[in-house]
Amino acid sequence: MDKQTFDKGMKLRREVLGDEYVDKSMAAADDLSRGLQNLLTQYAWGEVWSRPGLDRKARSKITLAMLAALNRPHERKLHVLGALKNGVSTEEIGEIFLQAAVYAGGPAALDAVRAAREAFKEANIG
Repeated sequence: MDKQTFDKGMKLRREVLGDEYVDKSMAAADDLSRGLQNLLTQYAWGEVWSRPGLDRKARSKITLAMLAALNRPHERKLHVLGALKNGVSTEEIGEIFLQAAVYAGGPAALDAVRAAREAFKEANIG
């Protein structure tokens, strides 16, 4: 593991997802999942999310679209909250999921909208 890249990833992961979520994830890591947590922190956050080619807002939009298309319910609400922190508006989130309906299907988009509503409620938005 590259400690410098891991630390950069951990800082960014905390900024986007929040200390509470990251602390809980890292504390729950065991022999089965510790390697995966470290890999995601170092590579997803330290290598990819921190690259200069796209800003955080763009990366959040792309992530939301992919999570909707792949129908990944366990990550959607978390990343909607992260997208809001990264400056993605509720209107933009709605548009992302509308477009996902065309390319990934209505059921996936409807599930994504449900997750967004939960995230908006948690964030005290509308």
